[in-house]
Order: sequence, then C-alpha cells, then structure tokens
Amino acid sequence: MADYIAEGKSPEVLFWIGCAGSFDDRAKKITKAFVKILNSINVDFAVLGQEESCSGDPAKRAGNEFLFQMQAISNIEVLNSYDIKTIVTTCPHCFNTLKNEYPSLGGNYKVYHHTQFLKSLLQQGRLKIKGGSYKGKKITYHDPCYLGRANNEYEAPRDLINKLEAELIEMKRCKKNGLCCGAGGAQMFKDAEKGNKEINIERTEDIKETNTEIVATGCPFCNTMLSDGAKTIEDERKISVMDISELIANAQEL
Repeated sequence: MADYIAEGKSPEVLFWIGCAGSFDDRAKKITKAFVKILNSINVDFAVLGQEESCSGDPAKRAGNEFLFQMQAISNIEVLNSYDIKTIVTTCPHCFNTLKNEYPSLGGNYKVYHHTQFLKSLLQQGRLKIKGGSYKGKKITYHDPCYLGRANNEYEAPRDLINKLEAELIEMKRCKKNGLCCGAGGAQMFKDAEKGNKEINIERTEDIKETNTEIVATGCPFCNTMLSDGAKTIEDERKISVMDISELIANAQEL
C-alpha cells in the first residue's frame, strides 16, 4: 500500500490477509490461491504488508476489550491514513470484526468476505468459473459461524460451488443450523473443555454422512479444525478440506 501511495495511485481494493493467512502454513495456500485468482483477472489490489496487525478478534472474543481496542485503533489509524474505502479478506473473523466492530472506533469501510467479492466479480463478468476437475464431483459446504450466523451470508459460497458444475450435498446441520467447527470465540487458542467428544470430530461425522470426498469452507480456522477431524476417519475414503478460492484456482488451473 505504501508503494501505491508513493506512486500517487489507489488500488481497487485492499486485501486484508489476517494472521492465519500470513503465518499459518496451510492458510498461506488459501492466501496464494485467492491472489492467483485476482491476478489472473487483473484486479488491482494492495496489501498492508508489515503495517497489518491482528484485527483484534481473538482478544475481543476472549474478553480482553482493552487489548482489542488497542489493536483496532492502531489498525484504523493505518487504514485511514491510506484513505482505504474497500477491504476484502479470506477470514470471516477479520471480516466480522472489520465490518461490525471497527465503525464505532472510527473505522468505516466497505468490507467483503472473499466469497462475496468473487461473486461480485462473477456478476460483473470479470470472473469466469469453469468446473474443470471438479465438474460432477460431490462437494459439501461447511458454514463458518462468523460468515453465516453472524453476517447472514449463506448464498455467495454456494453460488460459487455451483458454478464449478459440482453437485452440492448439504449436511443435515447447515446454514442457520450449521454446527461450529469449534475454533470460534477464541476457542482456537485454548485447550478443549471437558466432554465426551471434540466438536470438530462431531462436525466431521456430519461431513462423513454426506458421502462426499471434498468439504469446502471459507475460513482458515474451520479449515484447520476440519482437517484435524478428517484425520480421525478410519476408512479408505479420504476427505479433502478446501477453501472455495482453492477450488476455483485449481479448476481454472491458475
């Protein structure tokens, strides 16, 4: 972003990568897949680089409002200094926080989850999606809590999966009745509480019931939790956990 400003230019959108997309090895692949799509259709975007800090979601969900406001205000100062208007992110936790928590602290932006942004590019005719290797494949979709229940976005991810000419098989618990993967609310960073079963194992069993080989999601936290759950399945059928951006990038052979 600093380079853009130095050249007197302004990008179409700021890509907020998030902590997972920056540092987690699995989530980095999601970041790269999304960037490949944007580059392939010449979307002019910028990133903050080392000026980007944690959105503050984990601190807020864990109850540390003071730390959250410190992190948020620091980010808002950076974003406002660049006069950012539009943000896209591959993380529903960042999406929810930037969209719903930042305005009261002086950060007012148009914020898109990447599935919403890709759908808008599709509607504009800028993005073309083909089925490729996923044509006719059975795919189920896991709703991230902070995209679905928190922001009522259920259709954009499903519309993109349908464009892949895949057969979307819904789990019994989906959309408003979807089951959390177990990582939200800062649970990602603490030990599980006592119980009979890990929640991600419970969710993996829902996936198994669909008899699909691919589960799509739109959240790096969900990706981690469901990937861990998939490792516990003791049959020959392997379940691949893929972000929707990865499915599109793979289908396009980008």
